[in-house]
Parts: sequence; C-alpha cells; structure tokens
Amino acid sequence: MKRVLTAVVTTAALLLVGGCGSGDDKSATTGGSSAPSAAASYPVTVGSLTLDAQPKRIVSLSPTATEMLFAIGAGPQVVAVDDQSDYPAGVPKTDLSSFKPNAEAIAAKNPDLVVLSNDIDKIVDQLGKLKIPVFLAPAATSMDDTYREIGELGGLTGHQAEAEALHQQMTSQIDKIVKGVPARSKPLSYYYELDPSLYSVTSKTFIGSIFTMFGMTNVADPADPTGAKGGYPQLAAEALIKSNPDTIFLADSKCCKQSAQTVAARPGWNTVTAVKAGQIFPLDDDIASRWGPRTVDLVQSVADAVAKVPA
Repeated sequence: MKRVLTAVVTTAALLLVGGCGSGDDKSATTGGSSAPSAAASYPVTVGSLTLDAQPKRIVSLSPTATEMLFAIGAGPQVVAVDDQSDYPAGVPKTDLSSFKPNAEAIAAKNPDLVVLSNDIDKIVDQLGKLKIPVFLAPAATSMDDTYREIGELGGLTGHQAEAEALHQQMTSQIDKIVKGVPARSKPLSYYYELDPSLYSVTSKTFIGSIFTMFGMTNVADPADPTGAKGGYPQLAAEALIKSNPDTIFLADSKCCKQSAQTVAARPGWNTVTAVKAGQIFPLDDDIASRWGPRTVDLVQSVADAVAKVPA
C-alpha cells in the first residue's frame, strides 16, 4: 500500500517507481559486457550532463532504470541499487532509498554516475555539491519516453548499440502483440486499480497509453478530464459501479492482496459487468508499475485478457 499511496498522494512522478516482488522476463536481457559499444566515444553529453569517460560505478535509485541498465548490458557497471530494485535476479540491492535519498549514503558507494527517477529533497543538488554526476530518468508518460530513456542510458554508459537493439526489439514485439488481437465492433471499457482505495489512472498516463493501443475505453477519464490530478484520480465507489466497466485490471494483487474474489465481495460490485462475467485480471504489480523493458510483458498481459472477453 505504501508504494501506491506515496506515489499518488505525494507526486504522480513516483507512481511507477516501486514494486513488491520479482518475476521472470522473456524480453529483457540480464547481463552482458561492460565494454563500450564499438561506436561509443567520450566525452558524451545527454541533456545537461556530460561524462568524460565511461562510468564504471553506477548507482541506480530507480527500479525501472535498473532494469534498463541491465537490459542494455550495463549491468556489470552497476555497483548498487535502491531497496526497491529487485529485477533482474542478482542486482546489487542495498538499503539505499529512492523515497528518502541520503546523499552521504549514496556517496559512500563511490559512484561515477547516479541514476534517479525524481528529485526528492533536492537530491540532485546535494549530489552536485559532492561532484557526483546525476542523470534523471523521470516516469514515462508514453512509450516514446521509455525508448528515449533507454537510448540516453545507452549513450551515457557506452551501450548505444545495445540500447537501440532493445528499442527495436520492444517495438517489434509490442507491434506484433497488438496486431494479434482482433478488432472489436464495440470498444471494451476498463477500470485499472492501483490500490483498494480506488486510485486509478487515466488515458493520459503511461499505463493508459498501453490500453489505448487496444482501443479500450477508460472509465476513470471523467474523474480527471483536465489532468488536474496528474492522471491519477481517486474514484468514488458509487460512480465506479455506475460506470459498469467490462473489464477490471488489478495492479494491487501483490501489495494489497486484491483478487477477483476480494473485488466481487465489495458492496454493490456484484452488479458490475466485469464482476458478473468473471473478467477481472490480476497483474504483476512490479511489471505494471515500471516503464522499462518489461512493458512488453504488460502489453502481453492486456492482450491475453482482452482475448478472453467474448466479442
């Protein structure tokens, strides 16, 4: 619960940072040489950050960035990750926190590059005063953001070719998955649950963009039509029941132990189409909460769910 409530209530940018466990992945590579790509040369500049040499001691305080780094072959360069980074297996997990970052603790790892997804407590400025290079890879709002961050990390770490290969692999896989789902005469509606207090996402978020690929209608959109809530509104139970979604996706199956059974037991929910038809689909919280290489697996999960709904 802490993962979701912290994300939604304090800042939308933290929404996709955390996770509860780990899982197998078919789309991300997990290792590789730390040697730069053949075309890599330094200094390298990405945005306002310039690195004079390939980083050899990377600290990642973002679970998504950790997955990206290992997927592009920069894993051997990563010496420490935060306490929420749990994939791939064997990452150098520590007690470093991305929610309460400590500059001194980070500096103690002697990093030559720190990767963050947000600037909580002005940690970027704190690390800057310690002469530690920092790269911000904020929460994505689209697949283009994901691909851009993969490319930027590839450039900074000396793995540009591997990053481009991952980009192309993901694009090809996602395109194939989406095209493999037959079109419907009437779009399916869906409710995407972040936690049992009914926080959700709108179509303007990264998660929403995944469902848009399948032409689905988001019942949470009316709760934040202008984006004033950052795309993460808390829905009223009465309004949600009235919206009568065809499908329900649970991104709180691990953290909050939600399931088809717990949803069906909620007062009044027995009238909802998704509940009556058994069209409730638990997701892997971690995969659903990150915008990295395993987004392919999220897309596949949505495709599999849609395929189970009668046309």
